[in-house]
Amino acid sequence: MVALLNSLIELDANGVAWITGANTKVVEVVLDKMAHNSSPEEMHEQYPHLSLAQIHAALSYYYENQAEVDADIERWNRYVEELRVQHRNPLTRKELESRLAARNDQRENSEPAS
Repeated sequence: MVALLNSLIELDANGVAWITGANTKVVEVVLDKMAHNSSPEEMHEQYPHLSLAQIHAALSYYYENQAEVDADIERWNRYVEELRVQHRNPLTRKELESRLAARNDQRENSEPAS
């Protein structure tokens, strides 16, 4: 079931706020605002599929529900950090580049001469 908050913002069955008809979560617009401090007009350039009205509605939803949205963002950040710690890649970039170079050398040496 979807709850329509207004003509531009709706909540899905999980309580996630979406911009109506845009396949874009409100939090995506919010995170862009947080990361780049973009104006709605600048955000419109980054998200041309969103109207200025949709961007303003997303930001308005955020400001009306800031504590809840910020808590969701923090939960997501903790979850991502837990996954990162659990699945830490033991290889450094230098080690990966070295392996790639060795594999490329091996391929070059194994190709038949023309």
